[in-house]
Amino acid sequence: MSPSTDTRESREFASETKFLVTPAVGAQIRDWARVRLAPDPNASGDSNDAYDAYQITSLYFDTDQFDVFHRRGSFGRSKYRIRRYGAGEIAFLERKLKTRGLLTKRRSVVKLGEIDRLAGAEPERGWAGHWFHRRLLARRLKLICEISYRRTARVAMTTYGPIRLTLDEDIRASAAHGVVFNGVQNGKRLSENHVILELKYRFQMPVLFKLLAEEFALNPQPISKYRLAAVALGFVTEPNSTTPARDQVYA
Repeated sequence: MSPSTDTRESREFASETKFLVTPAVGAQIRDWARVRLAPDPNASGDSNDAYDAYQITSLYFDTDQFDVFHRRGSFGRSKYRIRRYGAGEIAFLERKLKTRGLLTKRRSVVKLGEIDRLAGAEPERGWAGHWFHRRLLARRLKLICEISYRRTARVAMTTYGPIRLTLDEDIRASAAHGVVFNGVQNGKRLSENHVILELKYRFQMPVLFKLLAEEFALNPQPISKYRLAAVALGFVTEPNSTTPARDQVYA
């Protein structure tokens, strides 16, 4: 139920609903989830966070014209990124694709020291990241920014498949400099007054999550960390508003 390392298309969590909550409400939801859901088996942390938290750092790609940000054509349905968990020595090359309201993800695992191969002019055949590099070149995607945050993750298995609740906080972003994780400890804060809650499930929202939304009076908001970062770092201007509540693209 935690992130898959399989390279095939996966719809383990075909649907997701996002919410913006205050840190105080986020803390209450964390307590609520720890009573009703199990910790993510791949999470670490310590006894103070119930071993259900970890750091995520991702590198995001876009075109020179920021077609992904502006959701132009097929760029509005897919997102390419490289993800690292904690201080791990492996990286995950990912494509998130949204079609007909459902999410699929393709993911490959490579050694952290191999990601600089993506700076090459040609993809290397036989390398696990060949497909990812080929798509970057075909779509003329370049590295834009690095985003890091602390995630709490709780999971459960239901009659209709796995469900997952995550809370993301202390979200920071910085401009990317080369295909490498530089660290964003001093990056731009994106969520000082907000926590991003994500509920992931197969198709219909499970009863447990409906009860959560009712108890905390939650209102869905399609938040995108990448869009927040692109605006905060001055790469683009949000047409309507730079506030998280108006964001319209999934992360």
